[in-house]
Amino acid sequence: MNWLCIGGLFVITALAEIVGCYLPWLVLRKGASAWLLVPAAASLGAFAWLLTLHPSAAGRTYAAYGGVYVSVAIVWLWAVDGQRPTAFDVVGALIALCGMAVIVFGAARHE
Repeated sequence: MNWLCIGGLFVITALAEIVGCYLPWLVLRKGASAWLLVPAAASLGAFAWLLTLHPSAAGRTYAAYGGVYVSVAIVWLWAVDGQRPTAFDVVGALIALCGMAVIVFGAARHE
């Protein structure tokens, strides 16, 4: 699997997890319909399935995924929550992505 495919898979995986957690948040915090829990459960199921598609060992996948998740969550903050990320948000996301890159590229050298 090439790096572009793996990166895209990480982003889709993060979106599935965020949607699966955001919908219950809407129900519990904003009084949205409890029916949103149905697609939330489906999204979290998709998230778990998507994690199995990653080529690395599970622990390495989860560790590397964390960096992408942080970055996608910051984009979600801006795109969905309507809050512009601060410089600290952006720097934190970049640091998380650097950690992810160390894990992924380091593993590729040893596999």
